Amino acid sequence: RTNERDSKALTLEERDARGVLRLTLNRPAQRNALSMALMAALIEALDRAGDDKATRVVVIAGAGVGFCPGHDLRELRQDPSREAYARVFDRCSEMMQKVVRLPKPVIAEVHGIATAAGCQLVASCDLAVAAEDARFATSGINVGLFCSTPMVALSRAIGRKPAMEMLLTGDFIPADEALRIGLVNRVVPAADLDTAVAALAKRVTRHLPLAIGIGKASFNRQADMNLADGYRDAS
Repeated sequence: RTNERDSKALTLEERDARGVLRLTLNRPAQRNALSMALMAALIEALDRAGDDKATRVVVIAGAGVGFCPGHDLRELRQDPSREAYARVFDRCSEMMQKVVRLPKPVIAEVHGIATAAGCQLVASCDLAVAAEDARFATSGINVGLFCSTPMVALSRAIGRKPAMEMLLTGDFIPADEALRIGLVNRVVPAADLDTAVAALAKRVTRHLPLAIGIGKASFNRQADMNLADGYRDAS
């Protein structure tokens, strides 16, 4: 069983010669459910990546049979107090914003399921490549909970109508539908997933890191502005 106190065991890190850092969520027995410890480990790994000049692109993947099913419900049930839930969602929001604010592109490599906060993580990444067998859902509504924090990332990644359909129904959508609505950039056979992600990352690393960092930050700022303010900020 993974030692939850060992952050290095929870996010496996491997950087190649081109500066592509692969962060693998490593709780395969729990299907990479987002425990407090795993979220803290990913935050720490992203901080290190942000400070590391040799890192050009970050890939987030999942160990085992799937990407991420969302929060660790067993952990949530251990302390159902308002304060405990607030701590969990605050940490999750911090983690998602780290992904968005990282001055380097982040690519989600998705296989199996990505549900609730797992789907939120995919939506928070700059790019996403999915295996043909990947499935996505904001499934909180199925247990009487609205996926309110996943909603924030999802509604910024795809159109309002498909986002609301996912949030209101809790239904799984297949990889090809995720591609159609813009949740992912590519869908490839499962056997080709690593290769496709590596090829996309390689295309990004051809370009000046400073330009990419400035561009990513500007893109995310202007997305929340009106047209005139967006042009002023970009100029």
